Amino acid sequence: MGTSIGTVVLEFVSPSSVSTINIRHPKRNSKCCIISYRTVNTVSDKIRYNVTYVCSKNVTNVTGEDCLPLCPVIPEKLVGALATYSDSPTYSDLDRLYPWVQDGGRGKPSDCYPRHRVAIIIPYRNRESQLRTFLYNIHPILYRQELDYGIYVVEQNGSSKFNRAMLMNIGYAEAMKIHDYQCFVFHDVDLIPENDKNIYNCPKQPRHMSVAVDKFKYRLPYNAIFGGVSSLTKEQFQKVNGFPNRYFGWGGEDDDMWNRIHNAGYKVIRYAMEIARYKMIKHGTETGNKANPGR
Repeated sequence: MGTSIGTVVLEFVSPSSVSTINIRHPKRNSKCCIISYRTVNTVSDKIRYNVTYVCSKNVTNVTGEDCLPLCPVIPEKLVGALATYSDSPTYSDLDRLYPWVQDGGRGKPSDCYPRHRVAIIIPYRNRESQLRTFLYNIHPILYRQELDYGIYVVEQNGSSKFNRAMLMNIGYAEAMKIHDYQCFVFHDVDLIPENDKNIYNCPKQPRHMSVAVDKFKYRLPYNAIFGGVSSLTKEQFQKVNGFPNRYFGWGGEDDDMWNRIHNAGYKVIRYAMEIARYKMIKHGTETGNKANPGR
């Protein structure tokens, strides 16, 4: 079921007793769920509130019982440091293990309205076992983080040199056709997060997420790195004009992206190293993904 979210200023005597509001649309009126409100000012005996609401596009008779609360800023189901699993369950087993995952790799909480709509974009070729391992580990993490998320695997066909950046640009464009995502996590398939407090939400600045990888002894190889796992909002991605398409083979596109980010007036942020830890799934070098000599 599709939804739309918006804000409006309203006056209430007692807003805690109100759970729905009527919103006038060009083609219909909808009764929508209030998911949060904050005080703007006071007029006489009434207080004016900035109200955030959500409307189900296909439902016009919402009642208070149908409305979910807004998910907490800090999800309450997080556990912190995690074991990572190298198993590669079949897709049928994954369906059975994670019943909340919808067709198309979509998931969201059932008991609160998520604050963030996030697309996970995976550039991919010929690593099915790693992909199933990744899905086995990532789905429960994203579920505990209470995100409205979708996982998009963008596969390059043939045996020509791998173009990671172009696949991520394609993933962004295709994901936006499916859902109104607010932010995007660009994710190598061989990196498994080791802590679910490394939250895949929408960052205020572009975020490099894979800060401490076991292959690099849990240290940054160099400060200007933006590869592995990174996150940008829709607005940030558009302002930097996406990833550079000209890099074929391994390397170069992430350093170029670092420069694009800073040239656009942003700065790269990171979680603390003890949080932003990843385990890399071991694999051999692919013939179509040799190091880019121009990186």
